[in-house]
Order: sequence, then C-alpha cells, then structure tokens
Amino acid sequence: MANNQHQDEPAASGPAAICVQRAYHSIMSKRRQAPNSGTTSRTPSTSLTRIAVAEAESERLDPLHPSEFKPDSSKTVLYLAYGSNLCKKTFQGTRGIKPLSQINVQVPSLRLTFDLPGIAYTEPCFANSGTRDPDHDTPSARQPVEETPLLSEPKRGPYRKDAWHKGLIGVVYEVTSEDYAHIIATEGGGSSYQDVLVDCYPFSDSNPRATVPQTPESKPFKAHTLFAPSVPPGTEPPKRGGRIQRPDTSYAQPSARYLNLIKDGAAELDLPYEYQDYLHSLRPYRMTTIKQRIGQVTFMAMWAPPILFIIFVLSKLFADKNGRQPKWLRDLSGAIFKAAWASYDVFFSKVFGDGERTITDRNEGEKLDQSRETRSDANVEKGVS
Repeated sequence: MANNQHQDEPAASGPAAICVQRAYHSIMSKRRQAPNSGTTSRTPSTSLTRIAVAEAESERLDPLHPSEFKPDSSKTVLYLAYGSNLCKKTFQGTRGIKPLSQINVQVPSLRLTFDLPGIAYTEPCFANSGTRDPDHDTPSARQPVEETPLLSEPKRGPYRKDAWHKGLIGVVYEVTSEDYAHIIATEGGGSSYQDVLVDCYPFSDSNPRATVPQTPESKPFKAHTLFAPSVPPGTEPPKRGGRIQRPDTSYAQPSARYLNLIKDGAAELDLPYEYQDYLHSLRPYRMTTIKQRIGQVTFMAMWAPPILFIIFVLSKLFADKNGRQPKWLRDLSGAIFKAAWASYDVFFSKVFGDGERTITDRNEGEKLDQSRETRSDANVEKGVS
C-alpha cells in the first residue's frame, strides 16, 4: 500500500543513481510545489521508549543490504537524514515520505560534505557524508569557537566550506520499512550507497541557542544511514560500479536552490543556531559571466534529453515494484553521467568557464579596496580640517 504513494516518482539506482534522482528533484521542485505545503503539522518527537528499544538493539543490529532489503510492515526503521532531506518540502513533499517521529542528533563519526557531482552550471554538487576522526578534527587556534551563537549575517571572511568541526548535525526519522525501501530505491538502490549504522547522540539541551558540544555526552543510539564513500585521493574510481567522483571532491559549490533547502530544513527542525550560522556562511555557486550562461544552456540542451529520458521513461518502464532499476539501466545511467562530465572537462569548462565554482572577479575586489582607501582618505582629510 505504501508503494502506491510513490509510484509517480521514478527511482534511480547504480553509479549515477544519486545524480539522476537529485536531478529529478531539482526539475520537479521548479515544476510543482510539495503536497500539503500549506499545512503546519509537525512530526512528533521520537519517544523515549523507541530510543530505548534502539539502544537495546544496538548490539544486535547489522547494516542492511540495500539491494536485498525487503519491507516488513511490523517494523520501523530509524533513519539518519541530512542535507536536503532535512527539508520538509523535499522529504515529505517531493519524495512522499511520512515520518512517524523525529529527533535532532549529533553524529561525531561523520561530517557533512558536498562531493556528490550533479549537473555542471546548474546543480554542481549535492550533500553527502564523509568519515570523521573526532580526535583530529578540532578547530584551530585561529578559528575560535563562538560561545553564544546567534543567527546573524554571514561574515565575508575567508571562505571555509570545511569549517565545521563538531561532526554531522542531522535528524533521525522513524519511518515505516516501506518508506525506508523507497528511500533506498531513490538514493541508489544499493549500488551507489552503503547502508551503515552510526551512533547518534540526541542533544542534551533542546534549546537551539545552546552551544553544540565538541564531544557529546548524551547516551547514543544506533540509526541507519546511506553512505556513499569517496575514493581516497590518488586512487582511481572503479570503472564499473561505485559512484561518479570529481578529481577534487572539495572544489564544487552547491547551487543556491539546494543550499536553501538545507538551510530551510535546519530552521524548520530548530537545529542549533551555531550550526545554522555555519550553513548560512556557505557560498553557493553562481554564474558571473555571459559565457557561463551560454555554457549552461548549451550543456543542458546537449545532456538534458538523455537524462530526462532515463528519469521519466526508462525508470518507470523497467523499475521493479520496489523501485530498483535493472543492471543494464544502471550502467546506462552511469555512462551518460560520466560522458556529461567528460564533455565538461574536455570542452565546456575550457570554452565557457567554470561550471562548478563561482569565478572570483579580481577587478571587483580591487575596486572594493580602492573604494575603502578613498573613504579612509576622505575621513582623514575631514578630521584634519
């Protein structure tokens, strides 16, 4: 029964699954509003009883095998979400997931990254999680910790996309196993993502103004999350299987649209203001030249038709009842996305400019410095007179 509510959303699985599905979400977010977007209903907090059950099961739980996962209507799954899945419009609206309960958590063993490739010039990258060593990931002496974090305008200092050093901040949703099967199908179907169990620490203080601890002290519980690890630097990605990976996984900037989903979700969930400040400090990709805009139109004209054909035609025709694609379609998806990025590297980036990161306008910076010097000189002259 739960599958019926998702039948209009095509699934994607395989090496390019994440890119295909996120591209679908990007397209659909511009074509329609999420169902029930006018409602203000709030998902209840996960009960202490359910958390206690998760704590008791922690020693017995094993990671699931996404490609073999079969829904069990008698069970629920605790699923750690981050990125755009924080946003109600995306998770409950566009994707049709209906959480039974939720609880905000800190996950010291993971960190937020933006290393999943998307579509050049339009959606350069998407959020992912990476492993983190809590003992070695600490703020430097030049990066003091704010003791009383408040939401404010982002400071225009040096850009540090990896400036957060307190682990992944997210939400654990309690979902039906049918909904979790749908999440698996739309996030890779087992070929791109691995299901992993991670220790999640509920916040001791639910007040979002409270400082996020460097080391959480609450009692953890296990939750499932889907993890797409990157290939270590200097190692070639596998030619078959795995996920698409850019040469520099920290280079690309997410689009303003995608970043806004994450920021909106963090605000909806009342995540710590300290973390929201970090999210607001992230700078989105923006095109600054006419050549880039021409490149965007040309790139989409070349690659949108095959991508949309996979999303709206082949996925619906050949996906199984759980939304998983056959291997040949997964391979085709991967080949198309790899070809798209190869064309970007060989041709588009050289002819039309950067489609992953905002081009810094040096003249603008020089003019700003000159303007400041002029104002400073004028103030000095006024003081003398």
